[in-house]
Amino acid sequence: MIAGILKEKNSETRVSLTPEVVKQLQQMSVTVWVEQDAGDASFYNDDAYMQSGAQIKTAGEILAQADVIFTLQPPSREVASQLAPGKIIIGVLQPLYHSAEVSYWASRNLTTFSLDTIPRTTRAQSMDVLSSQANIAGYKAVLLAAYSYSRYLPMFMTAAGSIAPAKVLILGAGVAGLQAIATARRLGAVVEVFDTRPAVKEEVMSLGAKFVEVEGAADASAAGGYAVEQSESYQQQQQKKIGESIARADIVITTAQIPGKPAPVLVTQPMLDQMRHGSVIVDLAAATGGNTSVTKNNETVHYKGVTIIGNSNLPAAMPADASKLYAKNVFNFLKLILTKEGGLDLNFEDDIVKGACITHNGEIVNERVKSLIPAASAI
Repeated sequence: MIAGILKEKNSETRVSLTPEVVKQLQQMSVTVWVEQDAGDASFYNDDAYMQSGAQIKTAGEILAQADVIFTLQPPSREVASQLAPGKIIIGVLQPLYHSAEVSYWASRNLTTFSLDTIPRTTRAQSMDVLSSQANIAGYKAVLLAAYSYSRYLPMFMTAAGSIAPAKVLILGAGVAGLQAIATARRLGAVVEVFDTRPAVKEEVMSLGAKFVEVEGAADASAAGGYAVEQSESYQQQQQKKIGESIARADIVITTAQIPGKPAPVLVTQPMLDQMRHGSVIVDLAAATGGNTSVTKNNETVHYKGVTIIGNSNLPAAMPADASKLYAKNVFNFLKLILTKEGGLDLNFEDDIVKGACITHNGEIVNERVKSLIPAASAI
């Protein structure tokens, strides 16, 4: 089998597989082709790949001859159109947000695996790309906020006077939120946390933060670790509580997303009006609309003295480690579909393989994706 690693486009700095994982694949009799300079932005150069046993090829050669194509972001139409029927694409394809592309992949008879749809079970933890990348995003979000904030985060007592610690509010206590809590606490900030899932209260408090509770949240236990839509009554209570906390906050980190739907607006314009000048918001849900009413993806907005940074791809700001963790996730998934001789064995009896597969044999096969994508999606 030939595995091909493409160079990412636009602002994506990560790479799908690192030289370390390439070496492991070589030991499993898998031939690896790497597009020239594919790892440069992640600080893995072509020499490192060649030393690991990979061959440096052009994108055209990889698209024409590789059996499996690795790409972090969903492939463009130009890329997908060059692949012969039956070829396999593995990446973070975000199928719930790219219905037309999913239909196109099916029409091209491509087999696609999207690692962001892997079931979030104990067995799948080593393949959980959402968690590995969200951990980095939560860490980097606090550092970005601290860099953009005009004051100290920790308390200081000096001969010139005392500096009070910064107050940080984190909306969402998933993987990114928990790492943001830990990072903000290490920097000396006072942290408050809001989440619709009461079950995370203990984790939040164990990290030294205060958990803001709102009664009556919808049960999210069956949502695989994701947020779920809440009732109108709950949302009103939620906004009141958040409004009280945000008026005191110096830094806000927002992380709330609902798969396949726009991100919930948790920070309204009236809330922004209450924030003190110089406050900073880092919105990790910017790509799906954002958790504030004024967020713009990949932009920094200044609203009445408040800085709102919209960035859903913060892992790309730490490309070396982000690529290392992602490549490990990919390798652990590959072990489920490779034989000892390095051939492909797509075992759809395995719940992880089945859960990750989006299109196969000319059809959309993922049940969750099918339920959210109209049958008549434009191709």
